[in-house]
Amino acid sequence: MSNDQTIDRLAEIARDASRTLRRSDISIRRNAVLAIAKALENHQVEILQANQEDIDRETVAGLPESLIDRLLLNPKRISGIVEGARKVAALPDPLGKIIRNSKLPNGLELKQVSVPFGVVGMIYEARPNVTVDATVILLMSGNAALLRGSSTARLSNEILVRIMREALSTTDISKDVIQLVPSNDRDTVRALLHARGKVDLVIPRGSASLIRTVVDESLVPTIETGAGVCHVYVDKHANLEMALPIILNSKIQRPSVCNAAETLLVHASLAEVFLPKVLTELSRQSVKLNCDEASFEIAMKNSIDVNLATEDSWSTEYGSLEINVALVESPTDAMNHINKYGTQHTEAIISEDQSAIEQFIAMSDCAAVMINTSTRFTDGEEMGFGAEIGISNQKLHARGPMGLEAMTTTTWIVTGNGQIRI
Repeated sequence: MSNDQTIDRLAEIARDASRTLRRSDISIRRNAVLAIAKALENHQVEILQANQEDIDRETVAGLPESLIDRLLLNPKRISGIVEGARKVAALPDPLGKIIRNSKLPNGLELKQVSVPFGVVGMIYEARPNVTVDATVILLMSGNAALLRGSSTARLSNEILVRIMREALSTTDISKDVIQLVPSNDRDTVRALLHARGKVDLVIPRGSASLIRTVVDESLVPTIETGAGVCHVYVDKHANLEMALPIILNSKIQRPSVCNAAETLLVHASLAEVFLPKVLTELSRQSVKLNCDEASFEIAMKNSIDVNLATEDSWSTEYGSLEINVALVESPTDAMNHINKYGTQHTEAIISEDQSAIEQFIAMSDCAAVMINTSTRFTDGEEMGFGAEIGISNQKLHARGPMGLEAMTTTTWIVTGNGQIRI
């Protein structure tokens, strides 16, 4: 069977099974997600064993440390995945919501109602948590899932999907709403991207190159989840005691993820007072520092080990303990830098000056603006969505962390009593 035929077959099975979702009420879908959460909790040992095999194999193969971190599951992360699923189950029903309701002069009644997309394909790298996060969000929003993870997480994804399908077998939802696309052949990605009419939507999660490939090659509609070249700007009116822990959290708390900071911008008036302190602390935390000429000179004066940034540095998503540093003259200067090199993901300002904050917000063309807080909060779970299926950098149809409501479209219901168009 060719890869195209394989995808078509999986999509047809998923669409047929999705009818059990379309006719289900929220309690049935909620119970299905809770059954998945319980099963994952009960099979933690098997999950960890499979994941360790993936880790061992990919470590020997030379997978970068940042991707090993994304691949890794441990008891804490599994607990977080399970808790996220339960939070999703507790959310209000995203289906059947009346978006608009009106009556025309001719007596026709109009309702715009939220409905599922149908069959949604996920293409993602490393992160086995996406296997669960995407599945529970899609189930709760009435969609079937075609999951195409990377070969690096093959065993982890296989065990997670097996456990979730077994859990659904005890519910009123067909286990076939979850389909794992084979990851041993790269061509299955192309087949999924070309399955227009079989698959309703594709969402990529992973590297900038993966996302670009999906957006450029897909014949199926996509939601673009972009790279995260995120910035923290420290204004001259910043509370510096607040600023340092925010910077450290934005970069260090989990550097491999898309909402970690990649560039620090500091107002030039703080060059002598604050910059040496933050450079020293970042260096102490084993962060590699790439500085513009002005901040490089400050670092040299204070005997801090740094590198001179290149033009490519400013647009690089490191995903590791590495950050760029530059001095700027104003919020406008900071935003000019961000708009040139950023990826419209998350930008943060630390300031006590409301006019500077408002100026920063007005000039920001991004999915999320953080004011006096860490970039790490651009996250579905942290924002109360339970979990997220991705973070969209595009402007249609969703932007920012995508939860249940982002996984719905709408149907117009028009009710008459015999009207005909003249």
